[in-house]
Amino acid sequence: MTDAGKKVKQARKLRGLTQRELADHSGVSISTIRKLEQGERDGARMETLHALAKSLRLPTMALVKEPGEQGAIPGTRELWAPIRAELMRPPGLEGDEPATPSGVERVLADAVPLYRTHHFAELAAVLPALLRDADSLSDDGRGVRVRVLQLAAGALTHTRQFDLAEMVVRRSLADAQNRLEASASVNTLAWLLIRQGQLDDALTLATTWADDLEPRISRATASELSAWGLLLLRASGAAVRNNQPETAADMKRLARSAATAIGREVQVEHETVRTFGPTTVRMLSVEDAVIHDQPDKALRLAERMPWSTVRPTISVRNRHGLDVVNAYARLGQFAEAFGKLSEIQARSPEWFPNQTPARDALRAIMTGRRTLTPEMRSMASTLQLSV
Repeated sequence: MTDAGKKVKQARKLRGLTQRELADHSGVSISTIRKLEQGERDGARMETLHALAKSLRLPTMALVKEPGEQGAIPGTRELWAPIRAELMRPPGLEGDEPATPSGVERVLADAVPLYRTHHFAELAAVLPALLRDADSLSDDGRGVRVRVLQLAAGALTHTRQFDLAEMVVRRSLADAQNRLEASASVNTLAWLLIRQGQLDDALTLATTWADDLEPRISRATASELSAWGLLLLRASGAAVRNNQPETAADMKRLARSAATAIGREVQVEHETVRTFGPTTVRMLSVEDAVIHDQPDKALRLAERMPWSTVRPTISVRNRHGLDVVNAYARLGQFAEAFGKLSEIQARSPEWFPNQTPARDALRAIMTGRRTLTPEMRSMASTLQLSV
């Protein structure tokens, strides 16, 4: 029996539930529960463990030993091998011409749009030289070096190269010059932990830093409010996934107060790509509704999203779109779900194959339909799902 299966069985018996009753309460098939408990499956997806834990009234992490998302898709490590080699390079081997902060800043400014639009292949070609130049900067270039490392860590997390991403983000955190600059690295680290299923660690990290950065709202700058609010949202995201709804609600309430104080979506200097404001908080409400298996509520909230007032990053818009897709799928509206999923794939073809929520949504669509279209079969191949 796997560790997760043993924990599910123990918790089920303590609650006095049969496998059938747990299946009815959680929405997880009795076949999946039986295979998990009998050790016929090595583990389960985080979504499955979340549903089981919710029915067993446990934190999700109580059922997880070594959680994590699937690693990078085939070809990713080869594409990013030069970046890996650069990051592993011993110090002191820079080129003859020393880089300057202004020069690195200009190249970074050209690289950020590649990240924002998910052109990861082009970004992978630019990053080795950019990382080497940033590493050669003296103390007066620490700020730009931190932003280069943060950009690399974000891209590595997007492409599920978690080991390398953690090394880079911790390097950026160590190099940060102040708490606001460090908060952006902490946010990425917490996001990385969530993507690996380390929800307790992510919640502790984000909460600790949010407590430390909590400003006096009446006197706080937009940068201070944004740093605090983004960490609160990260803490809320970890808590809701870990079946700690009260903690998640508290974090979101405080984040909403920070967003209200700012009054609009902003991108502050210490954040290379993230924005924060009222709409960012509202999008989290859609995600929460999906996690709580309230697809009707999620779609109602999504319909009222004020897109005309903001321009969120493509990652944020796509993540929100995947929440909408999963809401449609849970309601059995498979045509709407697949249509929206196809839009996201077309918008971000390099980002799309790395998304577990996209895989979960397509799996639900395939399960709910009698036949699959050629487009569905093609997407399944992209997402590495067997048909």
